[in-house]
Amino acid sequence: MKLSEIRATLREIQVLPVKTLGQNFLHDQNLARWIVNQAELTADDYVVEIGPGLGALTKLMLEKGARVLAIEKDTRLANFLRERLGHPRLEVMNTDALKFDGRVLFSHRRVKLLGNLPYNVSSALLLKFLTYPSPISLWLCMLQNEMALRLSAMPSTHDYGFLTLRVQLQHCVQYLRTIPATVFFPKPDVDSALVRILPRDPFELPARDDELLAKLIRYGFSQRRKQLRKLLRVHVTNWHRAASTLGFDPKARAEELSLLQWIGLANYVAPPVYSETTAMKNELFPIVDKNDRILRYAQRSDVHGNNLRHRAVHILIFSQADEVYLQQRSRGKDRHPLKWDSSAAGHVGARESYDEAARRELKEELGVNVPLKGISKLPASERTDQEFIWLYGGEIRGNPTPNRSEIETGAFFPPAVVDGWVTTRPEDFAPGFLECWKVYRKNKPANCDTFT
Repeated sequence: MKLSEIRATLREIQVLPVKTLGQNFLHDQNLARWIVNQAELTADDYVVEIGPGLGALTKLMLEKGARVLAIEKDTRLANFLRERLGHPRLEVMNTDALKFDGRVLFSHRRVKLLGNLPYNVSSALLLKFLTYPSPISLWLCMLQNEMALRLSAMPSTHDYGFLTLRVQLQHCVQYLRTIPATVFFPKPDVDSALVRILPRDPFELPARDDELLAKLIRYGFSQRRKQLRKLLRVHVTNWHRAASTLGFDPKARAEELSLLQWIGLANYVAPPVYSETTAMKNELFPIVDKNDRILRYAQRSDVHGNNLRHRAVHILIFSQADEVYLQQRSRGKDRHPLKWDSSAAGHVGARESYDEAARRELKEELGVNVPLKGISKLPASERTDQEFIWLYGGEIRGNPTPNRSEIETGAFFPPAVVDGWVTTRPEDFAPGFLECWKVYRKNKPANCDTFT
């Protein structure tokens, strides 16, 4: 819309722009087209637009053939979009974006997020939609220029800080251009900027303990002008050796360390530990026939290397809110690293029953000891990596404590979300889980989400 059209439309729908809602409407049509072009939209894209306002970008995205979910907090603007832009590929949701459950987006294969984020909640919105795991493949956001500089900052600069590292740990941030205040009505007090954010390849950076890393970074930037050795001396023994090993000045301040050096520091304090040790590779598993009768015993390496028929357990753990906990397998696993899997899973060991293995795996992987109920037994097949699988269910109060040597991360999901996710992105999951989930849902209809 042109500036005159924006003014007239706002009068017509009786909207007086509210600063706290970030209601600054873009009136430069060429800039709007350029912004949308940066998203490289196709008909395969599902776009979440935060703060669509009068639809300056919404209309252009629809013209690209994309499906658009426009999240608008102001009821009057939401109604305007429905009436003026009524389109079969447009859904307008009248809600606060901070209350939107982004997990539902896993049901769409290609998700992109665009938005002119209100200055006063831009950090909260970014962290909400950037939180891992996320189904979003691209974020294209207009932010206060100061915020954009912080997100894209490089080491040894004034803007480089805790937020920079928190976002760049799992994302690549590109500062595209400054957006002058003059292209908005009403004119904001400061310039904006457009940033493009893309997810990192999870194997690009070394394994680490993210909680420890965040703790060290937070301490390190708590007093920017102090040397790190004074702020982290409680956590890092032999500081000079750490600095020499990681290649930074022992007198360095927080802003002088690169992301890789921060990760290296966390790993110096607590080196990553993987479960796939030599001892585990040599542990014995029962080898079974097509009727699950034990024939002999063999080492893990032989079982996996020769694809021998063996036994396993999978456990689905539910919260009191009827959400299922899924784990992301450790990057150190010999099979399906970083794939999503059942709450806990593992092999049945020599002279161990299925029930005993299930209780052991649940305790080892999640630190949980709760009653389990057998759901179903799955036959061995190529889809289960030649494993006979007994599937169990259980319920916990609170959150599990994932074993970091076994599990990269984990989260609770509504079963309906998992249904959509496995349908649109089956490659995200370990194949054994896909079979288990199929059996679980066959036994439990979609309107009956608990295992009980």
